[in-house]
This record gives sequence, C-alpha cells and structure tokens, in this order.
Amino acid sequence: MTAGDDEVWVDAAAGPLVRLYTVTAGRTRPAVDLDLLSLVVATGRHPRGMDPEHAEALEWCRAPTSVAEVAAHLRLPVTIAKVVLADLVACRALATRARRTAADPTDRALLEKLLDGLQRA
Repeated sequence: MTAGDDEVWVDAAAGPLVRLYTVTAGRTRPAVDLDLLSLVVATGRHPRGMDPEHAEALEWCRAPTSVAEVAAHLRLPVTIAKVVLADLVACRALATRARRTAADPTDRALLEKLLDGLQRA
C-alpha cells in the first residue's frame, strides 16, 4: 500500500484509508443538535464544492432518513456522520424533521415485550 501522486490508498477489506478527522476538518461536534433517530431529508439544494462524504450523505437523504441509517450507509462512526449531516443542514441542503415514535419509549410493558422478543430470538 503505497501512494504516488495518482494512487488511492485502499485496503482490500476496509476500503479507502482516510483518517476520520480529514472528513470533518478536525471537528468533533456537530453545529446542529442531532441524535440517532433524528430524521434528515434533502431540500433539493446542492452546495458547490462538496466533499465526497457530503455528496454521498445527500444522496442517501432523498427521503427522510435517520442519522443512524445514514451513518451505516456511509460506513462512518455516528459522531463523524453527525458532523457531515450538520454541515449539510447549515448550508440548507438538508432539513431536519422531528422523529416520530409510535409508542412511549419509556413504557414498561413495551420494553418488557421487546426484551421477551429479543430473548426468544
């Protein structure tokens, strides 16, 4: 694995070898408050000069998509994905939507049913 002027550093199993801080320009905190279940959706704006990670994130957000799903598709840690998504929100290429929950996440009966289902699997 060497890199000349025109070569890309790639590991067969891991893919391109790019340090995570280069993806976020050294930033570790998103400028917008996002959690794992926050939904983001493309607005139709396409900022100029986007990094590849930003462009790819924008593609995954054509329909409302959770932060966790975007991070998984991009194969990035959630903290890095949040910074990337927050950049897109800041330039109005993405909009955030309140997450929808079908039930109260603190409902004891629901949590017990979930635990029972997980133990059976």
